Amino acid sequence: MRLPFLLSVPHAGLNVPPEVADIIILSQDDIIRDGDEGAAEIYLPMKEQVDALVTTEIARAVIDMNRAEDDRRKDGVVKTHTCWDVPIYREPLSDRLAEQLLERYHRPYHQRLDKYTGSVMVGIDCHTMAASGPPGSPDPGKIRPSVCLSNGHGTCPDSWLISLAHIIEKELGAKAEINTPFKGGYIIRHHSEKIPWFQIEVSREPFMSNTEKFESILESLKKWFEHGI
Repeated sequence: MRLPFLLSVPHAGLNVPPEVADIIILSQDDIIRDGDEGAAEIYLPMKEQVDALVTTEIARAVIDMNRAEDDRRKDGVVKTHTCWDVPIYREPLSDRLAEQLLERYHRPYHQRLDKYTGSVMVGIDCHTMAASGPPGSPDPGKIRPSVCLSNGHGTCPDSWLISLAHIIEKELGAKAEINTPFKGGYIIRHHSEKIPWFQIEVSREPFMSNTEKFESILESLKKWFEHGI
């Protein structure tokens, strides 16, 4: 039986779209570091275990699906710098080009999430996080927990996260925090008007392999659902 979940994996992609290929100045390592390294290995294999999974091949450095369209900070929806404060482009993007990126990649991603919300019980926005906070993060330089669960203080019941955190700690043998260091991004806040959502962040610290992280997180989600959430 598939779990009645919709998984969103917005930062696993590494591709640079043709619209900006001639002006981007990031190395491949820069693109990898700005994204959710390991997310493809941890979350995408869950596709056969859940009702729906939405992801993108486009790199977070180019268009961030977990930002609002009007978030024009340097680490906003259409970025000027990576989360490590590395400049992305040789020259500033025109408003026309930024609008093209939104129209071709950002809006379709959220339309796909909307498509599945009527047929699932809960949405889960799935990420990995650096082992310590990058310069532009809420916790620069601080060591992070192995897992962070967040609900923006309202996108799903707190009791859900408390229950899941206990299960994850038993499965992973590692600490799971709630709303620390992240409280949840745009995806869970925007789409929780229709169904409950929460965000999960798994540390990129190699406390186990990505395959083991996949197996442990999936098993945790199964037990959480079987226990009645």
